[in-house]
Amino acid sequence: MGGLCLVLLLLLAGAGLTALYIKFDRNISQVDIDSVLGHDRPADSPNGSMDILVLGSDSRAGTDDEYGGHSGARADTAMIVHLNEARDAATVVSIPRDTLVERPSCGREPGKKRAMFNEAYSVGGPACAVKTVEKLTGVRMDHYLEVDFEGFSGLVDTLGGVEITTTQAIRDEDSRLDLSVGTHTLDGEQSLALVRTRKALADGSDLGRIRLQHSFVRALARQVGGIGLFTDPRRLYDIADTATRSVTTDSGLGSASDLYRLARTLKGIDPDAMTMLTMPVAFDPKDPNRVVPIERQATRVWTALRADRPVPASATEGSAAEPRANEREVIARE
Repeated sequence: MGGLCLVLLLLLAGAGLTALYIKFDRNISQVDIDSVLGHDRPADSPNGSMDILVLGSDSRAGTDDEYGGHSGARADTAMIVHLNEARDAATVVSIPRDTLVERPSCGREPGKKRAMFNEAYSVGGPACAVKTVEKLTGVRMDHYLEVDFEGFSGLVDTLGGVEITTTQAIRDEDSRLDLSVGTHTLDGEQSLALVRTRKALADGSDLGRIRLQHSFVRALARQVGGIGLFTDPRRLYDIADTATRSVTTDSGLGSASDLYRLARTLKGIDPDAMTMLTMPVAFDPKDPNRVVPIERQATRVWTALRADRPVPASATEGSAAEPRANEREVIARE
């Protein structure tokens, strides 16, 4: 989902459709997270870097200026996107949805010592998700960007699909995803099934699914620049319209012009300058279906983000989220 957010911003940057920004503004759902959370938050890093919490969900979650529970809604994908001060590199850190964390109180919902990470969104919406991430990491989130699953699928279709090369067969009976080894152009429904599948992976885990998502984002980011959008105004309009109808943002990104300004800062980031990793985790001794942060190593990740430094490779060594020796990526790198 993080890749689709990047695509959205880059498209708005190149659209040149200032007269249509009013229409796009009406498309965007927003949440005033700053007013909900107040001042009880980590200090903002003084080095000029930027941190954005990106969620992929099955519900657009505009809740104005108060906590809003989203019973039944899920935030299946969570990524912290860190843009360095120079805006020429990005670090993307995924947080597994099955991670047991200490969730803070959100509105009338009391805190909980051992809660699944994605529970925060269900009980308190975007503001609670941001508050939980900030408590977990000590990193202040400068912005919030959420893409709903239906919009993700529609945006991929409007883009004309995404080409990937699989190194192993991927079959998920529930979603009817059936990919043989080789090169495929996925439509929106197939792409959504791919980034959400767990059963089609050898270990059936959320950790394997995150690695698959990272590979998909890389494939998508490599393709965006070469699809000739800026010579096709109608197609560009359709994509910008679809994209803005698919997002919920914090109030600081709640207009097309705000997204445009952010997009301008992203144009210098090459896909090869995107580092993608998962928060270091271990399987919970009390419940093997859940994971817990490896505190010492996770702290090194968050310290690197706050200091705007690359995350050291040693921070993820031994994490259950890392691929096993000789394990090939499901999607081949070009």
